[in-house]
Amino acid sequence: MTPRYRWVVLSVGAGGAAAFSALRMGLPALTPALRSTFGLSLTQVGLVLAAVSVGVMITLIPWGMLTDRIGERPVMAAGLTGCALALTAAAFATTFALLVVGLLAAGMFGASATGASGRAVMGWFDRSERGFALGIRQMAMPLGGALASLLLPHFVALGGLQEALLALAGLSLTAALMAAVFMRDAPPRVSTIEPPAPAPSPTRDRRIWRLGVAAALLVCAQVAMLGFLVLFLHDAHGVSVPAAAGALAAVQIMGAGARLVAGRRSDREAVRIVPMRGIAARNAGLLALVAVLAQAPGFLLYPVLLLAAVSTMSWNGLAFTAAAEISGRERAGTAMGVQNTILAFGAALAPLAFGALVAATSWAAAFGLLALAPAAAFVVLGPLVGDERGRNADHARRVAASRMVPA
Repeated sequence: MTPRYRWVVLSVGAGGAAAFSALRMGLPALTPALRSTFGLSLTQVGLVLAAVSVGVMITLIPWGMLTDRIGERPVMAAGLTGCALALTAAAFATTFALLVVGLLAAGMFGASATGASGRAVMGWFDRSERGFALGIRQMAMPLGGALASLLLPHFVALGGLQEALLALAGLSLTAALMAAVFMRDAPPRVSTIEPPAPAPSPTRDRRIWRLGVAAALLVCAQVAMLGFLVLFLHDAHGVSVPAAAGALAAVQIMGAGARLVAGRRSDREAVRIVPMRGIAARNAGLLALVAVLAQAPGFLLYPVLLLAAVSTMSWNGLAFTAAAEISGRERAGTAMGVQNTILAFGAALAPLAFGALVAATSWAAAFGLLALAPAAAFVVLGPLVGDERGRNADHARRVAASRMVPA
């Protein structure tokens, strides 16, 4: 199988990630329909948004370990099929509780695409291309969310909330079929470079846990911004639901581009942690400014809100790549699973906490408190900078040694 097939694998992996992301990142566009259909409070809306993330959190590590054992193809195909079935059940839910259970199950099955697609890219692309390739894979996620944000309100207008959820189920099933047909294991690589010392198991590696905690703090801002952007614009500034959903789609499209830029830059500089810290610091500053301008006229607020929302989306590919590189190819699925499980805690808690904060205080106060999460991530990531420099120096030493070996 030619190395060019890696682009097919990347396309299939990105497609699977995008299909699941259409649910995770497109669901906020359905919040007005969810609220009116089931008569939900802001806190209950947060619970609906959190249900998918909780499902992901429960199953990411098992899916990652299974991927390391049996490969990406069966995991993605089976998992995304299960996600489609769970979404179909959610579409026909008659109570709030059944809806939450259906979305929880969708998250549990859809989580298969997270580690499997990332591990596939890790195997098919070498170190100098990996940040860019995983950036493309990560870029597909907000693009899937943007497409869903634009189209789901139209499905609601045509056939109600049920129609929109069935559309998401169909997308997940399509991605499952593509994985079953086109996903392949990466060919073995022959290298003269001395292999690195084996890393600890990802479940016991403190570096993976530290990276996961930082990612969880960063994702709090991302999930809260994306999850409540439509309601903030609609409730606090009188923006129509279609226009607010369009703004969400625009943010996701620009966020996709930001992930690609961040990945390409990390390849050029051969670092992942340093740019992550820079993004964390920028996010904290922008969110604090949003808090200050929360009640300001649109011409002042909207540009800052746009920059903040896009910036909160730009770091994911770096964290994904860093987790895989810390643990190595053979354990990449488990490493990504551990890191994303910790991240999922933040993704699950953020909408609940942010919705409750808005209800108890104000939008401005909630945004101000949200700025503390990326500020904390900046601090948590600090010790990983030296570790990454050490790993890079070790890799350079092994490459230099391999060039001295006679042909």
